Amino acid sequence: MHQNKHQNKQHVPVLLETVLEYLDPKAEESYLDLTAGYGGHARAIMERTGSLTRAVLVDRDKNAVDSLHKAFGDKGPDIRWQDYLSASQELASEHRQFDLILADLGVSSPHLNDISRGFSLQETGPLDMRMDQRQALTAEAILNTYSQSALTDILKRYGEEPKAAQIAQAIVEARPLRTTEELAGIASRAWPGYSRVHPATRTFQAIRIAVNDELGLLEQSIPIWLQLLAPGGRIAIISFHSLEDRLVKQMLADAAGDRYDAELRLLTKRPVTADANEIVSNPRARSAKLRAAVKINK
Repeated sequence: MHQNKHQNKQHVPVLLETVLEYLDPKAEESYLDLTAGYGGHARAIMERTGSLTRAVLVDRDKNAVDSLHKAFGDKGPDIRWQDYLSASQELASEHRQFDLILADLGVSSPHLNDISRGFSLQETGPLDMRMDQRQALTAEAILNTYSQSALTDILKRYGEEPKAAQIAQAIVEARPLRTTEELAGIASRAWPGYSRVHPATRTFQAIRIAVNDELGLLEQSIPIWLQLLAPGGRIAIISFHSLEDRLVKQMLADAAGDRYDAELRLLTKRPVTADANEIVSNPRARSAKLRAAVKINK
């Protein structure tokens, strides 16, 4: 029984009601889920469209894709094991368009809960942090081979870490690093007497973003997503840190500018966040921000 409870806890999709409100799925609409994960959002949306064969579910993580095949494999959605940029480029080359597009950019709970993946700073695991296990670059490679100035830059740019230079120097002096515990220890020593947020949070975020090129993929993908959106179609993007949210905000605003050739109309003036009830039942929702837009019918 305990095991089951844990399983369910893993699959709670963030901002589900908000996603349904802004995407407003209708019967027979086509749906593209660029980060389908364990299918929480997809299940609710496809229940409303009733059209599983018009859905494409994408994830770069093998465990998630296996789980999607188990849940929906014989029911008709097109399930693709790819990062969302490659999948978007492929779909664009097939001239596909979708009424509903969702990208939930967060690291899923199963990632954090699986110690062997190296995402969690609470447990000792290998310095991996790859979302796609086919990829060569790992956190361990970055931490043990990048120059001190490159590490400082990563911590500053992707972690907005005020003590980036100090932590980068400590990383270089501690080489070779092998475990998440060693990395968390280095960041913690730079911030003695920390309070609410673990002092290694920004460092782990920065290294994870660098390993998976998260901002690079996002920046290249958003223009393709707008191309994949059918006239009258709705897109919702959920981000989990200010760097992503800034990028999403900027790129949607550019496409929705106050001009005659605007592509989009924004559905959210400011990002929508989780209410207190959702945060209690799903702490991951605390940092989630959703922005949505509709493609203008020309």
